[in-house]
Amino acid sequence: MEAYTSFAKVYDQFMDNVPYEDWAQYLHGVLEMYGIRDGLVLELGCGTGTMTELLSGYGYDMIGVDCSEEMLDAAMEKREESGHDILYLLQDMREFELYGTVRAVVSVCDSINYLLVGEELEQVFRLVNNYLDPGGIFLFDFNTDYKYREVLGNQTIAEDREDCGFIWENYYYEEEGINEYELTLFIREGKGSGMPGDDLFRRFRETHHQRGYTLKEIQTALHNAGMEYLCAYDGETKNAPHEQSERIYVIARERGKTALKVIP
Repeated sequence: MEAYTSFAKVYDQFMDNVPYEDWAQYLHGVLEMYGIRDGLVLELGCGTGTMTELLSGYGYDMIGVDCSEEMLDAAMEKREESGHDILYLLQDMREFELYGTVRAVVSVCDSINYLLVGEELEQVFRLVNNYLDPGGIFLFDFNTDYKYREVLGNQTIAEDREDCGFIWENYYYEEEGINEYELTLFIREGKGSGMPGDDLFRRFRETHHQRGYTLKEIQTALHNAGMEYLCAYDGETKNAPHEQSERIYVIARERGKTALKVIP
């Protein structure tokens, strides 16, 4: 699994057009449908903590897990500014550990697609099932194989900002179902004051790999991991997925634990 390193420095700048507030409202609405309005919630692949912060604002006691130290540094800076009581853990989602169980687990922004083989997918789902309260909810999204094959595959995307820029080159390997993207970043070293050397940009390169999944593959992995599949939605809607869905949200439920009975 690739960790964001150089990209972490400019990640939020390039994601400033993402409607995170609407996204968080959608997640909160789905969690409310299953009676989860407060309590402990884990975000897997929390990145720079933008979504973690927003969900904390809805009243959830948030835990964020990510394998990139650089991304978590940015998340903790946001925590200092907001004052939210968020616990961040530097862990790989394939082997994350918690101190106890949580009411819900969320994972968005295609973090699940970084799991490249079915065994890894099932392992993460087993861990989620293990750390959920009895009947707890797992809400996550994933990019479909259709998106990588027909939309992103073999496309080059570039963007130029005042202090940074990137070239994102995609290569889709259909037989393996893997999308490789070469990310070249140009980050200004100075402050752009016009002084000699202050307009120099440093180049960084990162290579990431993601796997596109079908909903059927996700359902099978959930079943094999012992979880209960509940439903799926096309993007940030309540509509059923279709063959040209690019992002699918899945809701699954913990299965296997029995709530402790309190004897009066």
